[in-house]
Amino acid sequence: MAPSVIHYYIWYRVEGDAVAVRLAIDAMQHDVATRTGIRGRVLVRRDDPHTWMEIYEDVAAAASFEHELAAAVERHRIADFAHDRARHTEAFVAAH
Repeated sequence: MAPSVIHYYIWYRVEGDAVAVRLAIDAMQHDVATRTGIRGRVLVRRDDPHTWMEIYEDVAAAASFEHELAAAVERHRIADFAHDRARHTEAFVAAH
């Protein structure tokens, strides 16, 4: 049986200038995509513009991806934009 691909959903409350935050996240996601081939997306909660979510789908090499994502988050200081520096990561696989 082939391993399932993983879909990552990372949400957090944004603090600071939304334009600066978006620029930092775009740079971080470009960094991740260059290193892993996984392109992320960013969503903003429709009823709360301070809650943002990054989505990374179809990740086959979870350990490598998680390592590269954590390193990029650190390099681009993404946690500095999150309330209490808290980023909440949830990982899902397809139901069989």
